[in-house]
Amino acid sequence: MTVVPADITAVVQTIHNTPTKIVLEFAGAGAFALGWLHSVGGSSRTILEATDRYAAASLQDCIHFEAEKVVSRGVAVAMASAAYQRAQALADDSTPLAGIGCTATIATDRTKRGDHHCWVAAYTATHLITLNLALTKGLRDRDEEEQLVSRLILQAVAAACGVDDTLPFSLSTEEAILENREPVALLDQLLARSLQTVTLSPDGQLIANEPIKQVVMLSGSFNPLHQGHRQMVEVAAQKLGRSLYFELPLLNADKPAIASAEALRRGSQFLDYAPLVYTGAPLFKEKAAIFPNTVFVVGYDTATRLIEPRFYNHDPAEMTAAFEQIRIAGCRFFVAGRLKNDRFLTWRDLNLPFEFHDLFDGTTEREFRVDVSSTELRQQNHE
Repeated sequence: MTVVPADITAVVQTIHNTPTKIVLEFAGAGAFALGWLHSVGGSSRTILEATDRYAAASLQDCIHFEAEKVVSRGVAVAMASAAYQRAQALADDSTPLAGIGCTATIATDRTKRGDHHCWVAAYTATHLITLNLALTKGLRDRDEEEQLVSRLILQAVAAACGVDDTLPFSLSTEEAILENREPVALLDQLLARSLQTVTLSPDGQLIANEPIKQVVMLSGSFNPLHQGHRQMVEVAAQKLGRSLYFELPLLNADKPAIASAEALRRGSQFLDYAPLVYTGAPLFKEKAAIFPNTVFVVGYDTATRLIEPRFYNHDPAEMTAAFEQIRIAGCRFFVAGRLKNDRFLTWRDLNLPFEFHDLFDGTTEREFRVDVSSTELRQQNHE
């Protein structure tokens, strides 16, 4: 029988005495943490489900996108957000919940080129907590590194459950645990329309009502973010000499609102890359009022829909009024072309009313061409 350290037992007992239930997702390390949670009576009061995402396809099933770097803050946050949504499906509405995600790379039976490190994230109804630990390579064997990663997971579980107890860590003078907490309630305030915007910065901070203007901005659902999105806005930013932003509207007239946990899961794709601003503005005339003097980057299909009469109740005056609001705000559109029926179409192929011509510009095929869409990627991932 495995002997559980006394300090671990004490913290786990305290965790089990709280009402919080968790779903745990881990990849690369973390098995000891699950064993410790089960080793103390009462684990059924805490654990709803736990999954070891060892295969790459399993991890992708969890986070719904292909990660460029598996051991990263973004992946840990995506795992925790997905775990929280899973917990919501498994428990009743009155139960305090937490989603825990861990991604790590530690010592194994071969020499690894990269660093040994881990990211742990905990998502609750009020906070997103992230913990990072870079391990000194060669200082410990696999068992010792697994112990440290698992302790970090328990630390995150304790924090998510409101437990103040902290675990001791045997770290070298060069090692340190970096912790960050962000109030996810800001996203709930956005959904309640008490905030206009919430920006997720590349370093993980959530900022309410950040002033944003004179940027290039790509709006979308980003489920998932793909290379076409990246190249589209990067080309526009470089050509126009502006900084880039992405925007994810949480409210849509034709679809259910995107919940906070799902918003953070999608937002995790932008961590360490670019700022993402959440809004409740599905229409471009609304976006223009929030982001004056902005160039909105759109794909050819979106640009086509922008000038379809059916979206304006087949009323030319309504369409003109909408575009006039965009013009008054100093905003315009930058169109990325696409291949359609063996022909590459650009903004010049749009059937634009004469009075809107000054509001549109775009790329040539040489400047930008990526034949991929989020819908196609989602379909491929579920085949």
